[in-house]
Amino acid sequence: MNLDTVFFLILAAAAVITAAGMLLNRNAIYAALFLILNFATVGIIYFTLSAPFVALTQVTVYAGAIMVLFLFVIMLLGAEKLPYGEGSLRTQRLVAIGLAVVLLVEAGYFMLVKQPGLFLNPAQAGEFGTVEQIGRALFNIYILPFEITSLILLAAVVGAIMLTRIEKIQRAGQTGGEEQR
Repeated sequence: MNLDTVFFLILAAAAVITAAGMLLNRNAIYAALFLILNFATVGIIYFTLSAPFVALTQVTVYAGAIMVLFLFVIMLLGAEKLPYGEGSLRTQRLVAIGLAVVLLVEAGYFMLVKQPGLFLNPAQAGEFGTVEQIGRALFNIYILPFEITSLILLAAVVGAIMLTRIEKIQRAGQTGGEEQR
């Protein structure tokens, strides 16, 4: 085994351990912190696979913005601990395990039977995941889905602003206009 393989195995073990820590932890804040560690580990794996753009996007978007949002919601709702022993949690856990098994079987079938040449050969690895390659694909091949996604996100932002504005107006009407700005 060479040094790259050993490093990858250490990172893979860290990713699996942090994912298990996230799933098995009853404290929601600690689970979110394990998820941040998992996202960072996966970002390092992407970086070692010569995909710096995907690695930085993984760390910036997921470990940064999304997890700050998750932690804010957890703190705001006061959901530090999930109740243990409720029937719905057991049912959800069984469904999650079943779906995970189905996903693993499907991924194994796809990689081994349907697409045996799925993995990159070393000649292709130099160009895989570079900023230039992703930019060309995004703005040439996938321009329509990119524009549709931007319109959906714009509509979601405008909708959220309108919903909070309507709520403020309704509250101001109920209190006699004291909160109106």
